[in-house]
Amino acid sequence: EGLFFSGTAVVTFGGAYAVLAYVAQRAVYTYGWLAPGEMVRGLAMAETTPGPLIQVVQFVAFMGAYRDPGSLDPWVAAVLGACLVTWVTFVPCFVWIFLGAPFIEALRGNERLSAALTAITAAVVGVIANLALFFAVHTVFGAVDEGRNYGWIQVDVPDWSTVSLRALAVSLLAMWLTFRRKIGLLPTLGICAIVGASLYLLGRAI
Repeated sequence: EGLFFSGTAVVTFGGAYAVLAYVAQRAVYTYGWLAPGEMVRGLAMAETTPGPLIQVVQFVAFMGAYRDPGSLDPWVAAVLGACLVTWVTFVPCFVWIFLGAPFIEALRGNERLSAALTAITAAVVGVIANLALFFAVHTVFGAVDEGRNYGWIQVDVPDWSTVSLRALAVSLLAMWLTFRRKIGLLPTLGICAIVGASLYLLGRAI
């Protein structure tokens, strides 16, 4: 976990959501630290607090260490894993800042660097879209055929009979509020949380 997350902090660009796309792919499919549904719940938990990136990586590390504690007690291993990952995630960021700060002003006028950053920004948009699709599929559908291969493309194929109408309704509401009504992020989250909780309680009452 320390090697993976320290490497992730060094080589990933584009902010928290670009990093989480890579973390989700590796943590779920490569290392098997947690299931796709658990990754979705981890992100949902993190979004209720400031600093979603560090909350998610702590959650992933906690779950992975708890399930494979080695000779340690699972709870001890989980806490150590979460603390270790917090440390290795932040250290490279500070190193980049301290080493690169004296050169930032000089680099701003570098046309080649500006072109490279533009290309990176375009790639980040695609990465974040991929993350959105990953979480949408595993939120709206109860069962997903994970990692089905179509040549060199790997796709998560949902089972359409397991669609959650409640999750779909809240997702459509969020898109309508964001893109049609132009409501801000925090009000949208608040409205959708209230609607989602109401639908859940109504379903249990029925």
